[in-house]
Amino acid sequence: MSKLTHINRKGEAAMVDVSAKPPVRREAVAEGRISLAPATLDLVRNNQVKKGDVLSIARIAGIQAAKQTQHLIPLCHQIPLSKVQIDFEIRPKAILITATATTVAPTGVEMEALTAVSIAALTIYDMCKAADKKMRIEGIKLLRKTKG
Repeated sequence: MSKLTHINRKGEAAMVDVSAKPPVRREAVAEGRISLAPATLDLVRNNQVKKGDVLSIARIAGIQAAKQTQHLIPLCHQIPLSKVQIDFEIRPKAILITATATTVAPTGVEMEALTAVSIAALTIYDMCKAADKKMRIEGIKLLRKTKG
C-alpha cells in the first residue's frame, strides 16, 4: 500500500505542499447515477416537475459545487477551474450524470468532478422527492484523470 499523502510524520492530518509542482493542464471525469421510477423519469424528461427544470438546475448546482469543493473537503487545495461540464443521459430506469472538470494547476481536479456529480444527483433527488420515495443515488466514481 502506498503512503497516504495527507498524513504528516506524526500521523496527523495535513495539507499536501504542492508549491514545488508546476501548473499543468489537468482534467478529471466522474460519473454517477440516480435511479428513479419510470413515471418520475417522464416528469423530468417532459419538464413537468413542480419545482422546475430539474436537469438545468442540477447542472448549475453541480458547477457551483465544483467551485466550492475547497470549502467542503477540508484538505483540498484551492484551484482555478477552467471549466466544469455536467452532462445527463436519461436511461430507462435512471439518469446518468457525468462531470468533467478542467484546470491548469499544480494538483489534480478529481475531487471537483466527484463533488459536481454528487451535488447534481442530490439536486435531482431534492427536486423529485415529492414524486418518488424510492430514488437511489449510486455508482459515483472517477472514470479518468489526465495531466499534461
